[in-house]
Amino acid sequence: MVSSTTDRDVADDSNNAGIGTPEDQVKDAPAPSKRRAAAPAAKEDAHVSQVLRTVYERAVNEDIPSEMLDLLNKLD
Repeated sequence: MVSSTTDRDVADDSNNAGIGTPEDQVKDAPAPSKRRAAAPAAKEDAHVSQVLRTVYERAVNEDIPSEMLDLLNKLD
């Protein structure tokens, strides 16, 4: 039987349950520079979201061309 990576990770975690000190956790914490790198990405995501909302609002508020309305009326 072949065990998946997840199965091995779960087994490893259960073998090491309760092991580790707060000092170990501090050593494993991401470096401050890595934490700060997320802030510019979040700003960029917020900007992209705002631009997409603006484009969507403009599309929703556009008038339907008369040719399209004529075609829709012919379907009724």
